[in-house]
Amino acid sequence: MSATTTDHTAAEVTINGAATRFDGPPHTNALDFLRGQGLTAAKEGCAEGECGACAILVARPDETGGTRWTSVNSCLLPAAALDGGEVVTAEGLATGDTVHPVQEEMAVRGGSQCGYCTPGFISSMAAEYYRPERGADAAENAAAAGAAGDAHEDHQCGPNGFDLHSLSGNLCRCTGYRPIRDAAYSLGQPSEDDALAARRDRPAPAAVPTDYRRADTATGTIGRYRRPATLAEAVEILSSEPEVTVVAGATDWGVEVNIKGARAKNVLAVDRLDEMRGVRRTSDHIELGASHTLSELERELAGDIPLLGKLFPQFASRLIRNGATIGGNLGTGSPIGDTPPALLALEAELVLTSVRGERSVALADYFTGYRQTIRDADELITAIRIPLPLSPLTSFQKIAKRRFDDISSVAIGYAVDVRDGQIAKARIGLGGVAATPLRARATEAMLEGRPWSLETVHAAAETLAGEGTPMDDHRASAKYRTAMLRSSLERFYAEQLGRTSVTSKEVK
Repeated sequence: MSATTTDHTAAEVTINGAATRFDGPPHTNALDFLRGQGLTAAKEGCAEGECGACAILVARPDETGGTRWTSVNSCLLPAAALDGGEVVTAEGLATGDTVHPVQEEMAVRGGSQCGYCTPGFISSMAAEYYRPERGADAAENAAAAGAAGDAHEDHQCGPNGFDLHSLSGNLCRCTGYRPIRDAAYSLGQPSEDDALAARRDRPAPAAVPTDYRRADTATGTIGRYRRPATLAEAVEILSSEPEVTVVAGATDWGVEVNIKGARAKNVLAVDRLDEMRGVRRTSDHIELGASHTLSELERELAGDIPLLGKLFPQFASRLIRNGATIGGNLGTGSPIGDTPPALLALEAELVLTSVRGERSVALADYFTGYRQTIRDADELITAIRIPLPLSPLTSFQKIAKRRFDDISSVAIGYAVDVRDGQIAKARIGLGGVAATPLRARATEAMLEGRPWSLETVHAAAETLAGEGTPMDDHRASAKYRTAMLRSSLERFYAEQLGRTSVTSKEVK
């Protein structure tokens, strides 16, 4: 962004093609704003971003310079964040009296009963319908099916290239998922006269730098939402106003607002700062912009960091990953965040920036206590650096009650280098077993220099079981967490052998 920040009492957003003003309290989420405009298709189900009933489409920049229709949880997104943006709701998909192909397939395949969740499903399905790579995925699936001699469909991708995980953040309690899947797999490609498909070829709206202020009539306080034009402006604000609340994707902060009634008088949005976005590669590291969303990182890395490639599909849901940023996940300091274990195994470094300049700190030294870090109050996490070369053997294991869209009970990241049968290097990151994410240093030391064998792994597994200080809570008992640590190393070893498991009986 390069424009000068403006001070105003209304945000301007294009909704279903019409310019609309938002002038409510800054804590208002996009869902309440849209419903206040009479657009009631999106619903509030959980108010935490776990059900998807509130899903809408927003126009986001594509790395090719065009527009990517992206589904997000409107219940978490501040309405002020839509300033200068472009939104399509489920109502805006139809053209006059002609229903959209996604809506038609959901109807004819029996994909809706009570209908409460249906508009959210339709919004997420529409985002996948317009995903530019879907046509290529369909062709690849057809070629693979032809080579195999059947029309096999795996659990992730249909014959039309539809990625079923795009619906992982949408829950249905009455229809059942098979007819919804049938509708998704029945979609063709957008027609040539599809306006939303054509919109992809034009640039997305640029992020508008703004200073939005409004009185909250309920409390009588003046609320403020700022999206600065540059990183320099952002750190200056952070330096002079230490009470400011920093927000990126708002997938964490939105829950605080909805469930706990949090009301920040002063919000600093850093999600669209150019200096904090993108993926940059050098000869000795890969740098990830802290304000890049997890979906953007997944797409742009394209498997270049395999351990992160294993993490991304297990992080919450596509709806959350479309909003959540990697810097935000680290900034909360949570001991159960999913990215720290993987990044610890990758020996990541954080770039912290303030008016004094920038400094680089090892992630292993970053966490100091429960939701406490060495980051100063006037510093922003602006980038994450992954040193090269990468260890070739990696795994990310997430133990949770649900396979997707859940919080970890235990999360473990592995990055191991084996040379000539010996373990040359081992890095293991742990989450959910202590007040902070941590490196399993005792286990790493026990592995390095020893043969890559089940005997070594079995012995080290006992050491790993003693790492951290697991506790009992509503997600898991301390005993269960210890058992998961013990078995995870043997599971990792089995994965590298291309097997499902190994047992102590195999130790020779």
